[in-house]
Amino acid sequence: MLGWALTFLVIALIAGLMGFGGIAGASAGIAQILFVIFLILFVVAMVARAVRGRPPV
Repeated sequence: MLGWALTFLVIALIAGLMGFGGIAGASAGIAQILFVIFLILFVVAMVARAVRGRPPV
């Protein structure tokens, strides 16, 4: 998921440099959403691992 967020970020940067503001804005928004989802899932996974008795990595 983090890979997809970085992909959309690169697309947004390239589109912004070429002057495609709408595509750049949409790609940046998608990248932000994917990054937030990644962070939430990462924290949930670390908490679940800690609750099961294993220390976080």
